[in-house]
Amino acid sequence: MRVILKEEVDNLGEAGEVVEVRPGYGRNYLLPNGLALVATDSDVARFEHERRVIAAKAARMKSELEARATALSAIEVRIARTAGEGDKLYGSVTNRDIAAALLEKGVTVDARKILLAEPIKAIGTTEVKVKLGQGIVSVVKVQVVAESA
Repeated sequence: MRVILKEEVDNLGEAGEVVEVRPGYGRNYLLPNGLALVATDSDVARFEHERRVIAAKAARMKSELEARATALSAIEVRIARTAGEGDKLYGSVTNRDIAAALLEKGVTVDARKILLAEPIKAIGTTEVKVKLGQGIVSVVKVQVVAESA
């Protein structure tokens, strides 16, 4: 199935590209969510005009994302957890915990966009990458401290 992407889709393509996808993926995900439209000959011709509009929108979005990345990199999040000997945590700090701590600071970030290779299991400061989109990645400092009783 050939579709024209209306927005950037991870691991598929950028806005305005004509891509080949499996029919179920296009019919059940891309089309209902407004991420793409079916690439018929008339749609491809009509979409050439919309491609310029999408390119302008993408440039505006990229500048907004860069500004958001700059603001995010200035934020340091503190998360208190119970710790035992050797500064090892009872449990761990996951991307959902980081997203919740960012939300308390007034910044909304999807937990799936927080790139954490493995949960944080020790007290200390860790730099965590946050994928904002269009190839823009920001770094947030996460400081895990021992919870005082």
